[in-house]
Amino acid sequence: MNTQVATPVYQDAKATLPLVRSWLEARYKRRFFAHRALTHHLYRGVFRSFDEAQASIPEANAVGYDNSESAELYRERTRRVFINDYPMMYWLGRWFGEGARRVFDIGGHIGIAYYAYQKYVAYPQGLRWTVMDVPAVNAAGERWAREHDPQRRLDFAADVAQASGADVLFAAGSLQYLRYALAEALAGMPHRPRFLLLNSVPIHMRESYFTVQNIGTACCPYRVTAEREFLGGLAALGYELQDRWENPQRSCTVPFHPDLSLDRYFGFAFRAADATHP
Repeated sequence: MNTQVATPVYQDAKATLPLVRSWLEARYKRRFFAHRALTHHLYRGVFRSFDEAQASIPEANAVGYDNSESAELYRERTRRVFINDYPMMYWLGRWFGEGARRVFDIGGHIGIAYYAYQKYVAYPQGLRWTVMDVPAVNAAGERWAREHDPQRRLDFAADVAQASGADVLFAAGSLQYLRYALAEALAGMPHRPRFLLLNSVPIHMRESYFTVQNIGTACCPYRVTAEREFLGGLAALGYELQDRWENPQRSCTVPFHPDLSLDRYFGFAFRAADATHP
């Protein structure tokens, strides 16, 4: 959801020389961990696991969104939508028409989509929209809701297990921050959501890996998933792909790893195979 600014990949012929590359990597590392701008994100490194990526972050840097600075981001997004939100609003409105009433929003911050979408989507009677985020963000969201959610349809949760029994599992630009894969979380739910509505997912055509993202206020372990692994994991749980779209406004440039960098992200709509069709 953030406008990306190109980062040099340092892959010219000279950069492949060991000493030159080591110098370039050290210089970029200093720049990366000193980054404080909110206008764009930076990425660094390729790691095998969430824990390995997190261990690469110096103690002096905040990690993740569970801090006051990160919790105060994105207020302007409660009042606007972007072009890649339109498929999300289309499917959400369609599923509301099929009787969906319970939305579980993974990483929805203070309820960004809930507030922004209500100008364009007719919210049904009885709607409950639950946001799951980290404690600092949930606390900020509850404060914001006291003044901005007079209908009291929004609440907050701390555990993805609370998505069990929801009609729609909604995630917009958040799956990449989770320690666990979406399919792993769904597999443990006794009553899986009928629909999955996922946006701004970083998908690589061949490889799964972690990198580290600097959002300006903190550094975050960041998951990129291979296409076959992502789609196959959800298909194995009985989810059928209904729609897929691209978001070329999002990119992930990992310096020194052009083969693993992404020039676009993806969105998906899934229906459980046993969900009632209209």
